[in-house]
Amino acid sequence: MLKLLGDKPLGARDAAAVDRVLTSDPVAMCMVAARFETHGINPRLLGGELWTAHNPASSLCFSGANLIPLTGSPEDLDYFSDRAIAGPRACSSIVGRAELVLQMWEQIEPVWGPAREVRPIQPLLALTSCSAVPIDPLVRLVTLDDLDAYMPAAIDMFIGEVGVDPTAGDGGRSYRRRLASLITAQRVFARFDGPDVVFKAEIGSLSRRVGQIQGVWVAPDRRGEGFGLGGTAAVAEAVAAHGRIPSLYVNSFNVTARAVYDRIGFTEVGTFATVLVD
Repeated sequence: MLKLLGDKPLGARDAAAVDRVLTSDPVAMCMVAARFETHGINPRLLGGELWTAHNPASSLCFSGANLIPLTGSPEDLDYFSDRAIAGPRACSSIVGRAELVLQMWEQIEPVWGPAREVRPIQPLLALTSCSAVPIDPLVRLVTLDDLDAYMPAAIDMFIGEVGVDPTAGDGGRSYRRRLASLITAQRVFARFDGPDVVFKAEIGSLSRRVGQIQGVWVAPDRRGEGFGLGGTAAVAEAVAAHGRIPSLYVNSFNVTARAVYDRIGFTEVGTFATVLVD
């Protein structure tokens, strides 16, 4: 039904239309907007391809390490699904607005499935005012000198959140490089108690308008002491201090985290879904 063999990623002529789409919903599209604003539309630099079914102004999907539907009609989403399954799978997850992700997964699942996990309801949150709680003054930027101490906490968080060990395969070299890159960009925060990390979080994506917070974690033996509340507030303030809207998305079943974000003042602006694929 679809002519997929001749499809090509979008090019420079489409950049203005893509930019308009990404700025139309800056919180939901932060992950792709951050890449696009830094690297442009070239797939090699962008780390993936941008697809459209007919016109990027109304139909847009990012295909890279994550498959991220951005906008489109039901017919457009069918096109993106067909295109994704027409070749080797390149992504480890499908993530984005729930109504887009879940429709695509319904079509993709017979080919890629079963999923390792489907998280159908992930409230997308934004903080549009000052934090309603005091920030933790001991939360600070992580430096490269801290990397050895920080990495076990990051690995523990990743395994708990994604369900896989990020050090598998290459002994952690690629994950260490990823963390070092974020640290160099001043997007990693932690509170230390002596040599130990008791709270951590990262700004995973940073566009012109939004900073998306990810990897929020409190040491298991220190939970219930308020580190998540004051620590997340501190990271959100750091995002806001640079003129961006602090944002994050959270699993609906994580009642404790949702209560923390509510107390800080985050409000729900949409619903994400994530499909983790093997």
